[in-house]
Amino acid sequence: MDAIQILRQLKDKGVRFTPQRQAILEFLLRTNIHPTAEDIYQDVKAKFPGVSLGTIYNTLNMLKEHGHILELSYGDMSSRFDGNAQNHYHVVCSYCGKVVDFHRPLIRLEEEAEQRTGFQVMGHRMEFYGICSECRKREYLN
Repeated sequence: MDAIQILRQLKDKGVRFTPQRQAILEFLLRTNIHPTAEDIYQDVKAKFPGVSLGTIYNTLNMLKEHGHILELSYGDMSSRFDGNAQNHYHVVCSYCGKVVDFHRPLIRLEEEAEQRTGFQVMGHRMEFYGICSECRKREYLN
């Protein structure tokens, strides 16, 4: 789904969309770095110097509640945000926190979980942890 479709859906639900909110959404849809709220703030602030971090967080929460983005929480690390709201896997670097998408079919795993537990599975989240190639190249890891 592109930004225009998402904006129309939200407008139909009565959500007011400012240029700042649109910039936040567009940034999330065009990036694959899984940014933090601070990363998003820095990008949007370049275009809208008066934007507040509160606007960033409020918009992220609204987009998440409406199912248009994913929030990826990692304990004491800052949450990261993913503009691809379809359920998919992630690989996370244990050193630098970099998050990368790993696409693989999900349906069979969810069906198996339903069959074995009797639950109606609404979705799931799975991450793999390791050390990214950039961190492996650093001297202190060799």
